[in-house]
Amino acid sequence: MATLPSPPSTHLSGLARSLVQRGLLTEKDAEDIQTQARGAATHFVSQLVLGKKLGALEIAEFAAQTFGYPLLDIDAIDTGSLSMNTLDIKLMQRHRVIALYQRGNRLTVATSDPTNLQALDAVKFQTSLAIDPIVVEDPKLDKLIHHVLESNDTSLGDLGDEDIDLEFTDDEALAEKNAEASTEIDDAPVVKYIQKILLDAINAGSSDIHFEPYEKLYRIRYRTDGILYEIATPPLAIKEKIASRIKVISKMDIAEKRVPQDGRMKLVLSKNRAIDFRVSSLPTLFGEKIVMRILDPSSATLGIDALGYDPDQKEYLLHAIHRPYGMVLVTGPTGSG
Repeated sequence: MATLPSPPSTHLSGLARSLVQRGLLTEKDAEDIQTQARGAATHFVSQLVLGKKLGALEIAEFAAQTFGYPLLDIDAIDTGSLSMNTLDIKLMQRHRVIALYQRGNRLTVATSDPTNLQALDAVKFQTSLAIDPIVVEDPKLDKLIHHVLESNDTSLGDLGDEDIDLEFTDDEALAEKNAEASTEIDDAPVVKYIQKILLDAINAGSSDIHFEPYEKLYRIRYRTDGILYEIATPPLAIKEKIASRIKVISKMDIAEKRVPQDGRMKLVLSKNRAIDFRVSSLPTLFGEKIVMRILDPSSATLGIDALGYDPDQKEYLLHAIHRPYGMVLVTGPTGSG
């Protein structure tokens, strides 16, 4: 009596199992490649391309046809239009996905393995958006991820375990910084926590950070694209330490808690990138509420051509700018640029 061929091993990944079922890989080859990928801390598709069992385009075409996702030549897209701040850099590296564009509550992501549900779930969890995968060739995806990493001067992964260089601009602030150095050792977790909050806000492209005390909770919110999102609820026990730390680095009076105060600080991320923060504190019934406005010069590096002027309006503007006298007023609501 003829015996039916046994199905592929159930411990193979979705893409590996499909390749075996279609006869493009033997089960032994698929298992060996998957074991090698785990040992090298890489992904199945990357190891498959590296082993030259199948070509990158052949794998991408197979995945797109088998699982019903669009296939995209990623070289054809404009990297300047990518949603760079949508996903965390570490998530992109770990799961080999990259955000292409967002429409409403849907985010289109490029991946070389659409069966990697762990990666898609991680993206969905971080963004709270519905995910639309698009299949791309793995080497081209790797190249694009490296391009994003190179264009990002400083990522949270680079600075998460290090002290941030806070640049103080006057002698009094420097003296205060030195005086606080010994006490900061005891508050190291709070210092690192605030560093993470600041870096996450910069990477997310947020415009403001709100530290808000209430009777039974303390919450931190980011303002991104005009909308406030709650991102953390630290313990009430550290609310005073958070407020004091922010006031110290913003050159505000930490002893005065009964009147509003304004301050500013500069965060030096690298030799060619620094972020300014404008800080305001306001006393409330349950503690000091603090709002930090992020002033990132790199977010406003647009040329006149990118502003959308009609040709005649652009000509009027350039004519006014080049006059040796007078001034050009650019007005609008707070936060509009």
